[in-house]
Amino acid sequence: MSVAHSQPSASQPPPGDSGHGPADASTVAGSRAAHGVRAPMSGGERLLAVLVYHATVYRRTWRGSVITRVLSPVLFLLAMGVGLGSLVDSRAGGVNGTPYLHFVVPAIVAAQSMWVAWGESSYQVLGYIKWNMGYHAQLATPLRVRDVLAGHFTMVGLHLVMATSIFMVIAALFGGFDSWWAVLCLPIAVLTGLAFSTPMFAFTATQEGDNGFNILYRWIITPLMLFSGTFFPVDQLPAWMQPVAWVTPLWHGVAAARSVSVGDVSVLPFLGHLLVLALYAVVGALLAHRTFTRRLEP
Repeated sequence: MSVAHSQPSASQPPPGDSGHGPADASTVAGSRAAHGVRAPMSGGERLLAVLVYHATVYRRTWRGSVITRVLSPVLFLLAMGVGLGSLVDSRAGGVNGTPYLHFVVPAIVAAQSMWVAWGESSYQVLGYIKWNMGYHAQLATPLRVRDVLAGHFTMVGLHLVMATSIFMVIAALFGGFDSWWAVLCLPIAVLTGLAFSTPMFAFTATQEGDNGFNILYRWIITPLMLFSGTFFPVDQLPAWMQPVAWVTPLWHGVAAARSVSVGDVSVLPFLGHLLVLALYAVVGALLAHRTFTRRLEP
């Protein structure tokens, strides 16, 4: 008895062949899933990889940020802008003729960006460095320190956009703005937040625990809210304290946001405020790259 060996017919592709010919082979060969040498990731791909990671983490943890990012600034708005503001307006006619609510709301916008930047650049960053070692996992891939920082800075910027936008909408419902130019408070707040965030990244990379954060919060972050023109003009401070306020990023953020909000923009001072904030952000990013490299790539 002879055994017939079955041969694949011309109309049937051999096993493992999709039947689509060379076009499919080239497509597979050019994909990330193909065997062999792969093309290096582009800068955009590396940035997106880090950004998607942080976005996935935040999607699971966003509820924990509701109080600090929404409720706290709204309480300041009600207590200072609406409550205290009514007394200031009735007794003193506002601040230099500006209703106190319009005076304080853009300042709270800038101050909130400082709070958000502080929260995202202290315990979160130290956790990725030391406690859950998320940065080490990222650096075990083709990513490098500059990619890790660029992606995380971008995510901090998105946090600033979301938190500031929500507060500005709520403040507008309470009449906190009297001009459409106030929408420029949003990019100013983002720049103000980055002016705090990037130096904080650099500082956090040098820490082994959270003691340094407690010192910064008590002696820098909290006093800045009180002495950077947030709730009263800086010129009401003692003469020796005014120059101290002028060199802080929060004062520049408050002054820039307030000028566009009340429609009183002097071009050169306004550009000066933005330049100082950008300088803080850039210098902080350079320092962060140095401290991260020393900490994560010994």
